[in-house]
Amino acid sequence: MRRLFLFLFGAGAVVMLAAVLPCFADEVAVLTNGFTIQHHRREVVGELTRLYISADGASFVDVPTADIDHYEEAPIPADPPPAKRANPAGAGGFPARPKTDLGDVVNQASGRYRLDPDLVNSVINAESGFNVRAVSPKGAQGLMQLMPSTAAQLGVPNAFDPEANVDGGTRYLRELLERYNFDLVKALAAYNAGPQRVEQFGGVPPYHETRAYVARIVKDFNKKKIAQGKAAPSTSQKVASAQRNGSVKNPPAKTQASTSKTHHAQTVADAKTSSPSE
Repeated sequence: MRRLFLFLFGAGAVVMLAAVLPCFADEVAVLTNGFTIQHHRREVVGELTRLYISADGASFVDVPTADIDHYEEAPIPADPPPAKRANPAGAGGFPARPKTDLGDVVNQASGRYRLDPDLVNSVINAESGFNVRAVSPKGAQGLMQLMPSTAAQLGVPNAFDPEANVDGGTRYLRELLERYNFDLVKALAAYNAGPQRVEQFGGVPPYHETRAYVARIVKDFNKKKIAQGKAAPSTSQKVASAQRNGSVKNPPAKTQASTSKTHHAQTVADAKTSSPSE
């Protein structure tokens, strides 16, 4: 009988000792409310269980022992994937193609075909929202939404190539402007609905889609030009102000030449009767 008592007492002491001594294995305390607290070790302090958040014991949180449902082994963190080394070569060992700067692409195509880059950007925004992989329900592809037949006529082998697409679309827009004596509204209508529809109706065809398309581009383009006019006063205004202040008597020849070029940034209302190359 005495031996049985000692055995039971010893077993109870072991259980109590296990509850009091710190647990050094990383664990997760699952609370009765469903929250979890990951900790490095724990110890019971009265009615509280102290969960040590940091390994050195400097950071801990005291939780009512009754609020702890059970403990689980902390998940082993997965090793981070090895960092990918920069590979300047693409598939097959060929140099990878550098990322395309769409701003440069638009500027180069606009300069090549003597169009305002803001106009080209407005067309791209209306056509595809600058989505290189855009495809319309009718089959138009890429940034400037070239139909396969139009792309073939313009010599664009891949309409999803930003450079080829913008070059072809900008060239086509220039051709339409020349065709309609630089009437931008008619040119945009033809870009959307086709030249045959513009000629059939003698102007913008009575299609809601086409009229909304033209109005959207005109509004976006004019908005850019008005903002540019407010942000950057013309050189002539600066010279006039300087003359009024007496600081400049005769503007130099270069200044006079530069002021004559500021009219290149026109709204659509002005651009209807003049060439974008002027």
